Amino acid sequence: MLEAIGMIELSSVGIGFAVQDAMLKAAAVRLVLGRTICSGKYINVVSGAVADVQASMNAGLAATPDGVIDQMLIPNVHPTVFPALGQSVQLPDEKFGAIGVVESYSASSILEAADAAAKAAAITLYRIHVAMALGGKGFMLMAGTVADCRTGVDTAAEVIRAKGLLVSAVVIPGPSRELFQEYI
Repeated sequence: MLEAIGMIELSSVGIGFAVQDAMLKAAAVRLVLGRTICSGKYINVVSGAVADVQASMNAGLAATPDGVIDQMLIPNVHPTVFPALGQSVQLPDEKFGAIGVVESYSASSILEAADAAAKAAAITLYRIHVAMALGGKGFMLMAGTVADCRTGVDTAAEVIRAKGLLVSAVVIPGPSRELFQEYI
């Protein structure tokens, strides 16, 4: 079972590859995502046991400290984060009371926020989108009751607000079915 997730967001593609190499050589981690993102940046996301992810992150950060934009490590990550990041969550046909949308200027802070929201509320975390076609930003989508979405959105927004990176935090009560069409 995957216990932790770590991400390093970098200012350069070349630096991104060098950091990825260092991260993968340092410990027994799985590369979840390693790719270019908008604005010419690069992200590396790894998962595995907490100690392995920490060792991998340390190696990546030591490889080229001048190119780091942001980073995060979440030990004991909520299990719904991985399917939402992989965009593999299938929503049931039932009507949800609300959807929540949280948007950040940082790709890594959206992962931290999604984990916090999933731990704070009984929401269905169904999409985490990092940086592609968003100018380097990230957003997450959740569904549930109005109260649960409000709790999830408020919790996620506070995580991102603490870094000064919050773009928006919205709860839509009684969403139209069409809002889900792209994701079902």
